[in-house]
Amino acid sequence: MDIHAPTPIQELAIPLLHQRRDLIGEACTGSGKTLAFGLPLIERVDPQVNAIQALVLVPTRELAEQVGQVLQKLTAGTEIRSLTVFGGRPIGPQQTALRRGAHVVVGTPGRVLDHLRQGSLRLDRVCFLVLDEADEMLDRGFAPDVERIIAATPRSRQTALLSATTPEWVKTVSKRHLITPAVIRVESQDGAEPDIEHLVYEVGIGEKFPLLCELLDQEIEGSTLVFGRTKYGVRNLGAQLNRAGYNVDVIQGNLSQVQRDRVLQRFREGRTRVLLATNVAARGLDVPHIERVINYELPDTPDLFTHRVGRTGRMGRAGSAITFLSFIDLPKFQDIEARIGRKLPRVNRQGEAVAPPPARPARSLQRRRRWRR
Repeated sequence: MDIHAPTPIQELAIPLLHQRRDLIGEACTGSGKTLAFGLPLIERVDPQVNAIQALVLVPTRELAEQVGQVLQKLTAGTEIRSLTVFGGRPIGPQQTALRRGAHVVVGTPGRVLDHLRQGSLRLDRVCFLVLDEADEMLDRGFAPDVERIIAATPRSRQTALLSATTPEWVKTVSKRHLITPAVIRVESQDGAEPDIEHLVYEVGIGEKFPLLCELLDQEIEGSTLVFGRTKYGVRNLGAQLNRAGYNVDVIQGNLSQVQRDRVLQRFREGRTRVLLATNVAARGLDVPHIERVINYELPDTPDLFTHRVGRTGRMGRAGSAITFLSFIDLPKFQDIEARIGRKLPRVNRQGEAVAPPPARPARSLQRRRRWRR
């Protein structure tokens, strides 16, 4: 694969996983986490044992395909068979492939659970379990399904949790599933911090669309990924841009899997230079030519902000992240800056630098809440 030196997360994680240690690993997006768990996983699998020995759970279909492709490259020329399963496609062909036999399965929780319930998937021989994007996998939305899947695996398995963000609650929840795990976190001084230039535009609600058009009119070498908050919002924004003469594609959860695959294929091949997306594209999407991320609307959590902007500046490449900030978003944006540990440069609609307002004292906020009650 023309890879000659490990990235920092790989250098730390691979020896620990080879020692069959449980692991919690945090490193920024684009730092090589898939190979960090993929190489030890492949080493652990015995192709002579006709059973599923490794399971990788991921939150989105796109990430499942991406991880699956990496593992296919690692197993090329070996007798190890890997299979990717996720929703949005007929379950029958996946059941047929499972009956033929697989050693490694990569899948989303919903579809993995479907196969478990229908008896087409058995996990009683799994010795290596990975939760990729662990913070989302153990969050309230996925947690019940993930808990059921983990319960179907042997307690003696090795478990690895990896993500760009691992809140404290993830470590608390993981105590139920990991045994004295090694905890590693790759800091920026280790060389894994992406080269991303941030710029925040303070704008009114009505100024967002004209500003977006101005930015899209700029000549850049790479592609642009624009994030909105809701499926309907990005769909309507895409329609507006198309009417204004811009060639854009939209990816959101209501699209069929075939439609999502076509949109991503056009974007990967560079036939579409602008992609509008919900948070479905915030995790795991690895397209090297994404030069710019635009947060047209802020995400609901600081961690999602980290994952969004991590779609650019991957593996040592430079990128830029532009965020539109309206007055109503100020409290949310202060949480984001607190999470990333720095103030991001702000400009007004004309591109002139502005100073961020001081944070409101906690005492005055408490008084105001008591007064409201």
